[in-house]
Amino acid sequence: MTMVAYGLGPIAESVKNQGFNVFLLFYYNQVIGLSATATSIALAIALAFDAVSDPVAGSLSDKLKSRWGRRHPFILLAAVPMAITFYLLFNPPELSQTGYAFWLVIFAVLVRASMTIYYVPHLALGAELATDYDQRSMLYAYNTFFGFMGAALFLPLSYRLFFPTTPEFSPGLLNEAAYSPWALFSGLIMISAIVVCVWGTRHEIPRLNQRTNLASAKFGGRQMLREVKEAFSNSSFRSLFFGMILTVFILSVEAVFNPFMGFHFWGMTTEQLSYLPLGALTGLVASIFLTPILTRRFDKKPTLIGCALLTIVNVNTPIVLTLLDTDWFPEPGSTALLLALIVNIGFTTLLAPIIYSTLNSMFADIADEHELEVGERREGVIFAARSFANKASASLGLVFGGILLDYIAFPRGVAAGDVPADIVWQLGFIAGPATSVITFCGMALYIRYRITRARHVEIIGLLEEKRRQ
Repeated sequence: MTMVAYGLGPIAESVKNQGFNVFLLFYYNQVIGLSATATSIALAIALAFDAVSDPVAGSLSDKLKSRWGRRHPFILLAAVPMAITFYLLFNPPELSQTGYAFWLVIFAVLVRASMTIYYVPHLALGAELATDYDQRSMLYAYNTFFGFMGAALFLPLSYRLFFPTTPEFSPGLLNEAAYSPWALFSGLIMISAIVVCVWGTRHEIPRLNQRTNLASAKFGGRQMLREVKEAFSNSSFRSLFFGMILTVFILSVEAVFNPFMGFHFWGMTTEQLSYLPLGALTGLVASIFLTPILTRRFDKKPTLIGCALLTIVNVNTPIVLTLLDTDWFPEPGSTALLLALIVNIGFTTLLAPIIYSTLNSMFADIADEHELEVGERREGVIFAARSFANKASASLGLVFGGILLDYIAFPRGVAAGDVPADIVWQLGFIAGPATSVITFCGMALYIRYRITRARHVEIIGLLEEKRRQ
């Protein structure tokens, strides 16, 4: 039950991510009327603030001593502020275009700051809960499974309950009045997921406190920078950190294009898109069992690289076939294409949780090696730096994606089917093959990761010897 409770926490993150990746840029660009570039820059500013706050949250949670442990107080503290600021982000008052841009920056910063207070300690908590090499893969598989499941269920529910296609609103996301009840619904899910996570793992707190091996130094800016610098002295950490930067950069560009692709490149309605999670849920169920099998059979690094390469090929296949106007491939908007995309999403969602859970498990193993090197447990710093890589590169990706939308002159507030064919083709080319080249470079960096199963056994043995001494 501990693994399930821990795994339910990321549903809050999934709701927030779907809100930002699918709805936020579309809302401010297509409904409010901000330019894609201005909207993306505003979101990137929020990400930049958030990325800087990650090391602070990580270092503070490493050093906190309380009857509720190091991580749980931070996780619980984030719930209500995250829900309130998320609601306000999608419910601005009547403002000028400049006012909307400032509103977007302020509340995107507040939402992301609240998420940081939860997210970094939550990831670090996983490294403490599971200490075994294979048990970690399983714990983070649960974590990733529920996170992806939350996203897979939240999106179709949002489309069906709040944004149906109507004669007045096609696509349904153009309905401005629907965003207020939808944001309230989202906030309640966030609070519920975090409270369940904290309550379901609270019985582990005494054991986690007993294992803590912290330096007596108090928190400070210079101390935090030293801890981050020492993390980068680990070669395996550097390989994952910079590999993630390239990968997440491209994923962020694709996230900007995602809602535009669904409505205009694939020609789908919100009702049709709501069926895509059927494939995702099938892939998710298989992934939770497949993750520990693959990591035991092939170890973590080969599993990560192999699944990542398969994902790139799978995601690009239907896009390239459509760009080439292949005769036998289904037409946009057709039921046959919807079925093909459901299968494609299912395979992607089989692989993606394996990638994310394996990555998190590898970072947890680095925390063990780092303790051997510096003599302190610093899961918070390790996962804060991982989160920084994720968010800093995502901020650049959002800006770049918004600039590309303006570069191809994608029209604002346009109905489905009214976008010129050449712009739709450019949309698909950028979201598919053009950006995948950089993703391959990110995969190449993972090759330098050095912690194997045998190396981890050696690390644990040396740590136990040091602790006895």
